[in-house]
Amino acid sequence: MAHEDLYANIIENDSEFVEVFDSFAFGEVLENTNLDNRNRMIVIISSLIANQAIKPFKIMVEDALKDDILTPIELKELTYQSFPYVGFGKAFDFLEVLNDIFEENDIELPLDGQSTTTKEDRWQKGYEIQCSFFGKEQIDEMRKASPDDQIHFQDFLSGYCIGDFYTREGLSNQDRELITFSIIATLGGCENQLRGHTAGNLSVGNDKDVLIGAVTVLCPFIGFPRTLNALAIVNEIAGKLD
Repeated sequence: MAHEDLYANIIENDSEFVEVFDSFAFGEVLENTNLDNRNRMIVIISSLIANQAIKPFKIMVEDALKDDILTPIELKELTYQSFPYVGFGKAFDFLEVLNDIFEENDIELPLDGQSTTTKEDRWQKGYEIQCSFFGKEQIDEMRKASPDDQIHFQDFLSGYCIGDFYTREGLSNQDRELITFSIIATLGGCENQLRGHTAGNLSVGNDKDVLIGAVTVLCPFIGFPRTLNALAIVNEIAGKLD
């Protein structure tokens, strides 16, 4: 499907805006980031899911497939990765749209499974990844500080948020943390979580330059208030680790 088919009305009636936005988002912004095409696409698609932007999501996914920037499995895993952070209600439609795009492009479904855990070991593996990314002392302190009637939320984080998703194949730890960072920065109002996942990104090898590049790419998609908040957090957390 041609991009023009998805937003023909805007092209026809808002040509001045289209020129301004395209010049900024796909001109000036790209001149000021060192992110490669793959990471740039990961950041944008993740943000579009968090922003509930289905039409632009279709455009970017089709571009990613057409130009061999992301594989079907990578796109599927990216979409799965969004569920713990934006919630089922927001992410579900994107999974359905993604499957429709795959079918339109003659990509056989279902794709090969990527799970590496069982119901019995998912929590332990998730806890181990948490400790690796964020530090065992910090994770144990969070669990210790949790009231008995709320400890299940810590179990959810270890078992579901991390154990069910970060253990999957198809994406690297760097990919998954970059996706999570992009989603949380897009959502806004999640500064504590963004601090944690800024540190998580740094711990898995996405350095400050990568995160500044991600924030730069996000700017036209999330607006300046959330961009500047995310940038401040990157500077704050990276500064503590220098």
